[in-house]
Amino acid sequence: MDSSDSETRHILMFPWLAHGHISPYLELAKRLSKRNFVVHLCSTSANFKSIANTMSEKHAASIHLVELRLPTLFLNRSLHTTNGLPPELMPRLKKTLDQAAPELCRVLAALSPDLLVYDFLQPWAPLAAAAHGVPAVEFITSSATMMAYLFHFFAKPHAAFPFDEIYYRKYEEPHRDKLLQGNAMVRRNAFDGVDRSSDIVLIKGFREIESKYSDYLFDLLGKKVVAVGALVQEPSSVSHELEEDSTLIEWLDKKGKRSTIFVSFGSEYFLTREDMLELAHGLELSNFNFIWVVRFPKGKDVVLEDSLPLGFLARVGGRGLVVEGWAPQAKILGHESIGGFVSHCGCSSMMESMKFGVPIIAMPMHLDQPLNARLVEQIGVGVEVVRNDLGMLERKTVAAVIRRVVAEEGGEGVRRSARCMSEKLEAKGDQEIEEVVQEFVKLCKKKSTNGFH
Repeated sequence: MDSSDSETRHILMFPWLAHGHISPYLELAKRLSKRNFVVHLCSTSANFKSIANTMSEKHAASIHLVELRLPTLFLNRSLHTTNGLPPELMPRLKKTLDQAAPELCRVLAALSPDLLVYDFLQPWAPLAAAAHGVPAVEFITSSATMMAYLFHFFAKPHAAFPFDEIYYRKYEEPHRDKLLQGNAMVRRNAFDGVDRSSDIVLIKGFREIESKYSDYLFDLLGKKVVAVGALVQEPSSVSHELEEDSTLIEWLDKKGKRSTIFVSFGSEYFLTREDMLELAHGLELSNFNFIWVVRFPKGKDVVLEDSLPLGFLARVGGRGLVVEGWAPQAKILGHESIGGFVSHCGCSSMMESMKFGVPIIAMPMHLDQPLNARLVEQIGVGVEVVRNDLGMLERKTVAAVIRRVVAEEGGEGVRRSARCMSEKLEAKGDQEIEEVVQEFVKLCKKKSTNGFH
């Protein structure tokens, strides 16, 4: 930002109701708050619970949490988040948020922000902002790779994607078809969301990693695509450490350098019982230490021990911890004992792994995850666990990939690439954020000088 520009500006952020979305929005808010912006992060009280431990007192003056009070016709307030939400209730959550325009207008009128930052598939949000004379910018938390693939097939449904290294495997095609063959309204909403974004579109990630996909996305959208970086939470930024977190870190402290695997699949993706059993056997066969974070959908009466192989917890003994619910992912990935990350390759998890130089054992499920897994292999920072022809995990394959990535000679290139990527990202610092700041200042100045229409 121009050092002579000292005006404080207010931004209203409006992410989709998922931890994987609100987390990068919050991290962007933290970086902007150091650069003369006050950020109002608007979401539901149920969603704010997932970030309670990532806010410190130093953020209180410049980042304000604004509750979005959604109707309870389809879901009660405790379920106004994707965190732990059973998959069959996701359409109800989407329908609930689509009714939020009056509530967003109330917030806009109360705060009179200089700019709205809104999420993918919320094309009505910039219309609400425009009605209050506020410019709006779309911030997409998926990778440029995924967005290029998606908009390519929205715009050119019968043409092959021009980058053949990015694809869905045969067993993933049902997920791809469900994603791409959505009704015309979904495609229209996606393009409307971009068209209504003022001058630019923000996207999570780095140009160095995804430059050709980002350039192709620009060709498809006709709008400048601005990367915002990894937006990874710093482990030291947590305001206080829970007793359970401390126990996990103390356990890791006793393990050798790069001797331990971290296993986690995000807050809204759940393994089938069959995959859970095969993964457990694979971890056991690998003979490595591990921390495995296990989650079950809300409202499902599931007993952890019943979902694991008989006697599994006793057999892995002191080399394996199975944690139900939540664990401090950034703090764990930043620990020197972690040598690999078994991940579904959600965008945030992928970026965190790169940030900390931890090689990825990719185990994608659906949506953007398979394409992110291909990207991870393409840039050399991970290896995918390829499922069998029926789309199921196999324990021997799981164990073999873990051993290769973490310790075997054949995985040295992946380990070296992961370390180099971390060093490269560390050297870049917040370069992307500075470009974001410049673009935001230009939009805010345009609004105050000429008005916004």
